Amino acid sequence: MEDTIFTKIVKGEIPCYKIAENDKFFAFLDISPIAEGHTLVITKLQNDYIFDLPDDMLGEMMVFAKKVAVGIKKAFPCNRVGVAVIGIDVPHNHIHLVPINGVGDLDFKKERVQLTPEQFQDIARRISSEVVL
Repeated sequence: MEDTIFTKIVKGEIPCYKIAENDKFFAFLDISPIAEGHTLVITKLQNDYIFDLPDDMLGEMMVFAKKVAVGIKKAFPCNRVGVAVIGIDVPHNHIHLVPINGVGDLDFKKERVQLTPEQFQDIARRISSEVVL
């Protein structure tokens, strides 16, 4: 099986704006965000469909995502951190975490936020400093 772009990120072959990681999971900023702070949580194990994960790994992934979401909410005060699992564009399971104030904020059809590398670095720093694993 060919490595996905996410597997290449985990291996350090493609740079990213890392938020957090442990031995099983990795969180980094989405490079085409729908909001500042839009973060992806992935398994380090390459697997296409999130609901094909073993139950224990899926549960651990959600707990890891929760810790990242707490950091996002502290760094970007919002009503909620929205959660979306779409899994169409990249064949590697991933969870989108997006700071939102209303349901319309989680619309993946809306125009994407344009950020400079410096802005991405600042956002990653702000969130990662608030994440406690």
